[in-house]
Amino acid sequence: MSMYSSSIPVFVRHLGNLSGLLDSAASYAAEQDIDESVLSNARLFPNMHPLIKQVQIACDMVKRGGARLAEVEPPADEDDETTFAELKTRIECTQEFLQSLTKESINSSADRNIVMPAGPYELTFSGQEYLDLWILPNMYFHISATYNILRHNGVTIGKIDFLGLGSFLTKGP
Repeated sequence: MSMYSSSIPVFVRHLGNLSGLLDSAASYAAEQDIDESVLSNARLFPNMHPLIKQVQIACDMVKRGGARLAEVEPPADEDDETTFAELKTRIECTQEFLQSLTKESINSSADRNIVMPAGPYELTFSGQEYLDLWILPNMYFHISATYNILRHNGVTIGKIDFLGLGSFLTKGP
């Protein structure tokens, strides 16, 4: 497994799954005659980020992570999304940026030191550690939080939706 195959395609796929969760949320809001902002601003607990911020952070995590691995500057986002459509656009832009990163630049990052700020601290990882211990767990955390917020609010989604495996399903005998 290369650094590239363990990162960029995984990021792009799971952002696609996240976009699918937002499609389900938008459909649910329309079917139930619920203002979309009720879901997009929902939280699991008062001190947790709302759904909008969970999606923004998931995008930022993989965008900045991919950029650090490739040693390029990531595009800046304003964090001004308020609708599911705007969040989906952010996901698409993030996917496009990730797909612009070269295999060579990502693959050469495994043993390079990655130094990053984390609040008042500075973290130092090898590229492999950065991918395995920081980017991937954070991406999954924020996508899971989005999934959980939607489930908690009644959106009919399941594990297949989270994993993005709908295209693999076939009708059994």
